[in-house]
Amino acid sequence: MSLLVDRVTKLKPSPTLSLSSKAKAMKAAGEDVINLSVGEPDFDTPDYAKAGGIKAIEDGHTKYTAVDGMPDLKASIIEKFKRDNNLEYTPEQIVVGTGAKPLLFNAFQASVDKGDEVIIPSPYWVSYPSMVEVAGGTPVIVETTEKDGFKLTAEKLKAAITQKTKWLVLNSPSNPTGAVYSQGELEAIAGVIKAHNHVYVISDDIYEYLNYTGQSYKTIAEIEPTLIHRVLTVNGVSKAYAMTGWRIGFAGGPKELMRAMSKLQSQSTSNPASISQHAALAAMNGPKEDIERMRGIFEQRRDSFINNINAIEGLSVRVPDGAFYAYINCSGAIGKTTASGKTIETDLDFADYILEDFKVAIVPGTAFGCSPYVRASYALDIETLGEAASRLKKAMQSLG
Repeated sequence: MSLLVDRVTKLKPSPTLSLSSKAKAMKAAGEDVINLSVGEPDFDTPDYAKAGGIKAIEDGHTKYTAVDGMPDLKASIIEKFKRDNNLEYTPEQIVVGTGAKPLLFNAFQASVDKGDEVIIPSPYWVSYPSMVEVAGGTPVIVETTEKDGFKLTAEKLKAAITQKTKWLVLNSPSNPTGAVYSQGELEAIAGVIKAHNHVYVISDDIYEYLNYTGQSYKTIAEIEPTLIHRVLTVNGVSKAYAMTGWRIGFAGGPKELMRAMSKLQSQSTSNPASISQHAALAAMNGPKEDIERMRGIFEQRRDSFINNINAIEGLSVRVPDGAFYAYINCSGAIGKTTASGKTIETDLDFADYILEDFKVAIVPGTAFGCSPYVRASYALDIETLGEAASRLKKAMQSLG
């Protein structure tokens, strides 16, 4: 009898974390690697957030908290949802977790059974399909195209819904494409959801504040308030406040679901770290200037990097409207031969070639369900991004 069960043996490790680990190992070995594979701001956590964590230690706030988060932090989250998204929640409708990822995982565990279908537009964040499969559900991948801005249309959504559909997953701004849904696009999607009472929506808003459209950010429950009891809105402090390592995410949704998620959390991680919660509270109650400062710098980096990539023959990229990723079309490299005589047949081959021969770590589009593309993070300084683009140019020029 095997020690491990099928749902785990079939589970694929995160490609982004695997590539990032390989790049870090190469760098530790003395190789000059530029790592564009990881979704992490390079900024330091704001001082006021760090001070909140330090004060928590000094004041002895190092004990267990409520499983679903400290009351003060939940109150701040409720205020954030009201202020930024026009969403009204009670404390019973909020769960704080050890990052947004476990909250998504627990949501699927609590609500998805064998035979249930979850609609996931591609390109998608790498973990969505695996989370659904571990819960026993079936991911239904709906392809989007670069021509459509990598966004799900109401028509494609309607065609994908069946009686088995439980969830639609929306991620805006998107990882990996940076796509941001407009109010009109969300209204059209909401119209389809309203007509199918058995379908719920997970709105993954973790990149909310990294929006370069010039328009105010909108989330689907805000667009269609009648859907708020069928929407799980997920967010966190990781991207907005450069607090990835603090591991604090939060979600607002229907009481029944939040109770179930809290119950699952009580039997797994229990409460998030008390010190991290205090740091998150300080961040969310602190000045908002740092958010806008980082957003502005990311936008400058985006413009510089995108211009450099689009100047490389054989590569192209649509200007992303949010997040900090460039989803690069590398079809111009497919079928070409490297200096060592290897043929580039897939975007995975291309990513390996770029890492091994030119020391730039990028993630193949295969991981996100859409090829031939690669994802490059521009969460690095402009000089480093310029060097990365220069290496990519040399890589393309070296192909025969």
